[in-house]
Amino acid sequence: MARLPNKIAVVTGGASGIGLACVRRFATEGAQVIGLDVGEPRADVIASLEGLQPAPLFMSLDVRDEANVERVMQEVITRFGRIDVLVNAAGVSSIGSITDSSTEEWRRVLDINLTGSMLTSKHALPPMLAQRSGSIINIGSIFGEQGCGDNSAYNVSKGGISQLTRSMAIDYGYANVRVNGLCPGMIDTPMTKMIKDQQEFYAFFASQHMLSRAGQPEEVANVALFLASDEASFVSGQMICVDGGFSAGRRFAPPKL
Repeated sequence: MARLPNKIAVVTGGASGIGLACVRRFATEGAQVIGLDVGEPRADVIASLEGLQPAPLFMSLDVRDEANVERVMQEVITRFGRIDVLVNAAGVSSIGSITDSSTEEWRRVLDINLTGSMLTSKHALPPMLAQRSGSIINIGSIFGEQGCGDNSAYNVSKGGISQLTRSMAIDYGYANVRVNGLCPGMIDTPMTKMIKDQQEFYAFFASQHMLSRAGQPEEVANVALFLASDEASFVSGQMICVDGGFSAGRRFAPPKL
């Protein structure tokens, strides 16, 4: 039986990576999914979604532009009458300490990763509050829960996601709106391609995950599906690590073969 029958699900960053995996997974479970991204989905992305019913829709959105966010969310509400699920998966990576990064880069990362998630939530919440139900899922990071060198803007943006998640869970729980977050480890997505291209570092980073490998976007989407569904009806305010055991601690010896 479908786990999201007749649900209206909005996914930012929906044209690639974890967002696209959520679009695909939710659609297979009966949701009408609206994927939002800054650009048009590639032809191969559209082809990979053929046959899904209801067919996912895509709309253009820059999460930094509040007027754009408000307009798009209102368009979704006008067309479908409600929003049941919001996944905030739009995000960018960044490298550098605060002395190595420009102020413009700092603002870019926080504006997309943190403020963007706030804005989309702000304008998706009114119908959820009116219908007294909803699930918001914020995509954070293991580096929002613990630090990582030369990664300051990204660390701070994802640490902010953790607190945004908890704050919204407190503020809107009265209306049965659940707010949770996921903290992925290293996931094979276009965002992490630069890591995969550095084979020695990629192998080392993967080895620090207790399952000794990187994760796949679908593995994150599976947990997002649980949080979106009624199976998670008493789960709110949680940051759930989907990290192959990375957050369990450090491994000081080579993994056993």
